[in-house]
Amino acid sequence: MAYKSPVYNVIAVPIQKIVPNTYNPNSVAPPELKLLYDSIKEDGYTMPIVCYYEKNKDIYVIVDGFHRYRIMLEYPDIYEREGGLLPVSVINKPLDHRLASTIRHNRARGSHNVDLMSNIIKELHEIGRSDAWISKHLGMDRDEILRLKQITGLTSLFKDVKFGTAWQPAEDWKTPEDEA
Repeated sequence: MAYKSPVYNVIAVPIQKIVPNTYNPNSVAPPELKLLYDSIKEDGYTMPIVCYYEKNKDIYVIVDGFHRYRIMLEYPDIYEREGGLLPVSVINKPLDHRLASTIRHNRARGSHNVDLMSNIIKELHEIGRSDAWISKHLGMDRDEILRLKQITGLTSLFKDVKFGTAWQPAEDWKTPEDEA
């Protein structure tokens, strides 16, 4: 069977069954949030919320679309017009791939909160993802990953980093006069 993108199976989900994820590093400034409200008010929901379905809890965890979800929560006119239902596209992926999906969706649109991004790098590292995996799945280069690791201040994040040998401890360093 050929691959079928999740967007071809959009379902209407009561907003009460949808919950935000705990790791989204994206934020939207008030003017852009107002613009999103205006867009949804004028055009309706033109893109579904991307969620992961947790069967044991019967909830949908947002992977992408938190701010579209937030508009429905904060604007009664939108809630009423939509009957409290959000369009949802479901992906079935493990947590590490959902983290990566969230970042890819967000990075394709704009900027991120650096502290929250560094926490995601930390979490991926703690569940065993290598820098190469992070680079491939989040679209980051090694320097960006290293900078985000530095923000966390956790030395365990650097155990696999190869550092240069350009410096020598002072007691091993010789001046040209010492060599003569």
